[in-house]
Amino acid sequence: MKFIVSSSYLLKQLQVLGGIINTNNTLPILDNFLFNLDGNSLTVSASDLETTISSKLDVESSAKGNVCIPARLLLDTLKTFPEQPLTFTIEENNTVEISSNHGKYALAYANGEEFPTAVELKEPSETVLQGDVLATAISKTIFASGNDDLRPVMSGVFFQFSTEGLTFVATDAHKLVKYTRNDLKASQTAEFIMPKKPLNLLKGILAGSEDEVTIEYNESNAKFTFNGTEMICRLIDGKYPNYEAVIPKENPNRLSIDRNQFLNSVRRVSIFSNKTTHQIRLKIAGAELNISAEDIDYSNKAEERLTCDYQGDDMQIGFNSRFLTEMLNNLTSDEVSLEMSLPNRAGILTPIDGLDEGELVTMLVMPVMLNN
Repeated sequence: MKFIVSSSYLLKQLQVLGGIINTNNTLPILDNFLFNLDGNSLTVSASDLETTISSKLDVESSAKGNVCIPARLLLDTLKTFPEQPLTFTIEENNTVEISSNHGKYALAYANGEEFPTAVELKEPSETVLQGDVLATAISKTIFASGNDDLRPVMSGVFFQFSTEGLTFVATDAHKLVKYTRNDLKASQTAEFIMPKKPLNLLKGILAGSEDEVTIEYNESNAKFTFNGTEMICRLIDGKYPNYEAVIPKENPNRLSIDRNQFLNSVRRVSIFSNKTTHQIRLKIAGAELNISAEDIDYSNKAEERLTCDYQGDDMQIGFNSRFLTEMLNNLTSDEVSLEMSLPNRAGILTPIDGLDEGELVTMLVMPVMLNN
């Protein structure tokens, strides 16, 4: 078995696939890339058992066969080559020989049959999206998902597809983000929870991409296909909490403010907040927003005044500054609106401008009790 491939082309594909490989695998075979050669087509796969990702590459060859090549060693070697053709030859003595313009390198390989095979999806439903739309939906929501092993359903992103539109939701019980596209539709209603790791990988690959992504899904697995790459991952099992129930519907108090100004103030003031609660206080009266924080243990305190557009009753409300900063950072609009009802009810943060047609973002942040 022998094939010829461009070094930089191979490296670029392998770096994408390498993102799925764990540093400490329970199965040693998962430390390898599976190379599956069929004439001019080479399929390379990587897996962590939960997720398998594979890419098709064009190579020069007329052979067939499969082998597992150590991922770390191969990537480290490829990074050092300038652009050139490389010849891979599978020798009888269980080594793969790579020949470059200047030398030869031999690495031990494992039997390709030992590599776990990816699952086949039975009777999947299907939705097609543009790559960049999916990447945006992931990056707008994934930061709000939780890390609690006891509540695995909240450690992923909830995909809700219907004939009305597509909704992506993430929450960790302190903050919640709901991202909706009304301009895109699925053929039938479906919902599933995607784990974080494959989503982060997709976000990186698809950002700015105009390729179409086909998403196929059933009860237990989802498959993403785009531009010669295929990713199959196991879904998180369980029922997602009823997030609509926690979004307050009546919010008479509405504050509109410049996002950057608000973000910078919250950042500065939060430096002086208590290091465990990260609590900051918003005091709103008329057209003035007063942001303050205090760390009584160290006698640190800070206060800033901003002008804003506010309709509603004078009020004081406390938030965890880290959550507020994260959310403001994730928005790209110039102006944001913060809607509130009572100091003990969640605040709703939404962008006022900068959204595409059919795009909706709702962010919800739980208040913290103020100690007067």
